[in-house]
This record gives sequence, structure tokens and C-alpha cells, in this order.
Amino acid sequence: MRSVSRPQPANVAFRHATDSVAEAAAIVALVESAYRGEPSRAGWTTEADLVGGQRTDVEEVRAALTAPHGTVLLAEEPSGLLVGCCHVERRIEPLAQGGAGVVRTGELVAQPGEGEGTTAAGVTAVTGAYFGMFAVSPTRQGAGVGGALLRLAERHAVAAWSASWMEMQVIAQRSELIGWYRSKGYQPTTATRPFPYADERFGRPLRPDLYFVVLRKPLV
Repeated sequence: MRSVSRPQPANVAFRHATDSVAEAAAIVALVESAYRGEPSRAGWTTEADLVGGQRTDVEEVRAALTAPHGTVLLAEEPSGLLVGCCHVERRIEPLAQGGAGVVRTGELVAQPGEGEGTTAAGVTAVTGAYFGMFAVSPTRQGAGVGGALLRLAERHAVAAWSASWMEMQVIAQRSELIGWYRSKGYQPTTATRPFPYADERFGRPLRPDLYFVVLRKPLV
């Protein structure tokens, strides 16, 4: 296992996840506990009133663990209990066209092996990062674990890929979570993305008006 820095809070160690079925299953269990069902109501990140069913599965997590331009970061207690996780992935996008106020949203336009400064068509591009699969155990929420993971992900994106921005997508109705990200320097863009109503791998929506907003923060 590759060890990475151990920021606050105390008594929590941070590391890169390894690709194994057991590790993936532990991550799935953590994510489900933070967002779905009655157990998630013990914390403030629950989506139980918005979406039922699963939030992720072992197949999706294994794909994140093996992605060539990404990593999954974990937070563990001394006992080895997993209490936090996130996935950070490199994104490359063309420079925004159309003047001030245009914010692009992480469209991958360069394939692995291509120069990170240009796209396949030779268009000048910028490197950023996408932050997702973020979860903290309901019993450890409010103790600084989430903020520490987010800072660690930002540092990794800058060190590994010279990322100049990081973004994430959040269900628009999650005003409290959006407020938390704003307190960390992330601002809503004008971009929105549809909720995958037809794909129960991402849950069963409990209301008809769900969609994602995109938040972004400059890193350098």
C-alpha cells in the first residue's frame, strides 16, 4: 500500500485504495451507509428522501480503482475501519470559447498518451480533475474527515497532473451539501447535468425533478 500524508483529524490515516474485491466491497458499504436508507439518516449527507436503491456497486468501484488517470483515497481508523473515501480523476478539456463567464465542465477530450496541453485536434487544452465517490461514515461526519479528504484530493490532483481546477456534481436539491462545498471554495457554474432516471444502478429517484449542478474551484 502506498502511504500518503496524514492531515487532521487525529486518529485517522489516509492512503490510496488497492484493487481488490474486498476493498471495493468495503467502499460500497461505506458509500451506501452515508447516502442510502435509514442508517444514512444518522449523518447529514443522507439522500434517503431523494433517492432509494443503491448508490454504487462493486463493478463501478472496481472501475474507479483500475482507472489509468485516477485514484481512490481512503480514511481509516487505527483499527482498520474505513470511515471515508473519495475518487479523484484527471480531466482534460479545451479552453472555454465564447468569452468571459463560460465554464466548461470536464469533458475528456484527450486520449491516454496524448499531450496534456493539446487535444487530438490540436486545440489548446487545460488539465483539471473530477472529484466523486465521496463518502464519510455517518458516525464520523462533522469531525473533519471529509474536509481532510477533499484537501488531500486537491493536493493529489495538483501534484500528479498539475491540475488547475477541480469540479464535482451535486444533486441540485442538496442545498446543505452545496453550501459545504462553497465553504471550501467551490462555486456553482452555469452547467447542469441530468439525473440518470433510467439507470437503477444509480438509485431509484423518489421525486421527478432531480438533476445535478456542477461546482468548480481553481487549484492554482
